[in-house]
Amino acid sequence: MKKLLTIAATLGLISAASVAVQAGPQQDLVEFRAYFKDRFPDVPFNDYINGVYAIDQASREQWESIEEFPPYELNIDKGKKLFNTPFKNGKTYASCFRNGGIGIKQDYPYYDTAKGKVVTLEAAINECRKKNGEEPLKWQKGAIADIAAYMAYTSRGHKFDVKVPADEGALAAYERGKHHFYSKRGQLNMSCADCHQYNAGNRVRADILSPALGHVTHFPVYRSKWGGLGTVHRRYGGCNKQVRAKPYKPQGEEYSDLEYFESYMSNGLELNGPGARK
Repeated sequence: MKKLLTIAATLGLISAASVAVQAGPQQDLVEFRAYFKDRFPDVPFNDYINGVYAIDQASREQWESIEEFPPYELNIDKGKKLFNTPFKNGKTYASCFRNGGIGIKQDYPYYDTAKGKVVTLEAAINECRKKNGEEPLKWQKGAIADIAAYMAYTSRGHKFDVKVPADEGALAAYERGKHHFYSKRGQLNMSCADCHQYNAGNRVRADILSPALGHVTHFPVYRSKWGGLGTVHRRYGGCNKQVRAKPYKPQGEEYSDLEYFESYMSNGLELNGPGARK
């Protein structure tokens, strides 16, 4: 925590002018990639799907040994069973998704112009349940993470292709997500960017801060700290707590828009979820 406080103090004088400038999504994407290319010139673009293991060889070797017997394998099996188990009306999740829900995670999240909001994969899973007369699942772990893990597994190798249409609502959602990423919060007065952009590769105690580029490619994630699988919104909540900020509600506008921004920044990267992390 002392290290976090030091980083917070160091970054306290960073100007917010770059955030205030309203660049378009495509320009943001070019600049975001260029930043990490400059910071880690030897890291191939697609290797960012591996998070911190793209930038630290020692950590990567430990992770690769874990991946020989992935701790999330049972979650994929549970998710597949749940995905294919009929609802009371006889339908399954496949009835709600393009291509029967197989190999489609790269399309999420997306902005639904009719609903006027960002729709994440987990939100679509619960919407499918409600459409078929079932109770929604809890958002951060458990069955919804298992189902999303199975759907992510069927999408491995596909590349993120998140769109920000020329729609006032979509652009506003994207900008809210971008604002959340760069805005400081909590008692430590830190932003997502402070850790995962400006200090990517630096240490906080024994942990190396991962680069934001590719953050969402490997979710849901099995974390050793959790002893189980969790959604990206669960991880967002944990980050907020670490900087001593009150977490937002999972699948609320704040985290959904943040996921929209981060996913757009990951366009062109392959999905490799579910993943395993510390």
